[in-house]
Amino acid sequence: MQKITPCLWFDTQAEEAVAYYTTVFEKSEVTAVTRYDAASAKVSGMPEGSVLTITFRLDGQDFMALNGGPVFKFTPAVSFVVSCKDQKEVDRFWEQLSDGGRKGSAAG
Repeated sequence: MQKITPCLWFDTQAEEAVAYYTTVFEKSEVTAVTRYDAASAKVSGMPEGSVLTITFRLDGQDFMALNGGPVFKFTPAVSFVVSCKDQKEVDRFWEQLSDGGRKGSAAG
C-alpha cells in the first residue's frame, strides 16, 4: 500500500469519473467501493446505498474518489489520504500539516 493517496472530491459523479479514468489509463482497476449506510446518508443528504468512496488504481498509482453530496460542496482541491500505522503517526501528521494553518474538519 502506498503512503499517500490522492482523493478526488465529487458531488455525485465519482462512479462516472472512475469509469472514465480506468478506460483512459492502462493497467487500471477499481479496488474497493464503500456505500452510504443509514447514518452517513442522513448526515450527508446522500441516498442510502449510494457510493461514498471508490478506490482505484491507474497504472500502478492508487487514488480515491469521494461523493461528498450536497452538504459538502465540490471544490477544485485535491486531498491526500495518508495511511498511518497508529494514532501517534496520525497525530504527528496532524500537527505538522496544520502548523501555521487552521485546524478543521470535514464538517467545517
